[in-house]
Amino acid sequence: MTLTPLLTAGLETALNRILYRDRGLKAARQRLNGKVLQLRLQELSQPVTLVFSEHQVDVLGEWQDRCDCTVITRLSLLPKLRDRQQLTGMIRSGELEVEGDLQVVQQFSALIDMAELDPAEYLAPWTGDIVAQGISNVARRGWQLLRGDIQRKQRYLTETLTEEWRVAPGPLEMAWYGEEVDALERQAGQLEQRLLQLEAK
Repeated sequence: MTLTPLLTAGLETALNRILYRDRGLKAARQRLNGKVLQLRLQELSQPVTLVFSEHQVDVLGEWQDRCDCTVITRLSLLPKLRDRQQLTGMIRSGELEVEGDLQVVQQFSALIDMAELDPAEYLAPWTGDIVAQGISNVARRGWQLLRGDIQRKQRYLTETLTEEWRVAPGPLEMAWYGEEVDALERQAGQLEQRLLQLEAK
């Protein structure tokens, strides 16, 4: 997948809304001021570079300069960056590879973790507070129902497989069956011997 200017612009707008609107995040943003964080994702053909300044973050697809920190991972693992406690485990397991200043990715993780990701807050300027909150609640309930449905289907599948395994014969039953087949073969052999003896007479 190629990183288009439209994709980088969309990501930049989203990150600036999430990270730079809240004044309470100013101290956390200051730590990243002037830093360059590059994300190399396996699914993308080129890296995503985040250039932090005092008032915004620039998202670039092309960056020739030096980076303070480069993170190599998969797209599906990006949400885990919100949890600072998981960073070390991800690095140890090899899910996340960090080149350069580890503090940069830690500070970015802390900033993302502190940011409020309430959809209603971002919808409110266009729809009004009440409608935005309503949409947010419906979306949250929909997600919970979907997640519950998926979990229920997983349980059902697990129970079905378990029941299927119970229907299949166990090791003792298989051993008994094998012995019965052997006994039947011996009896058939003995019967054949008797028939041959009777024919010989």
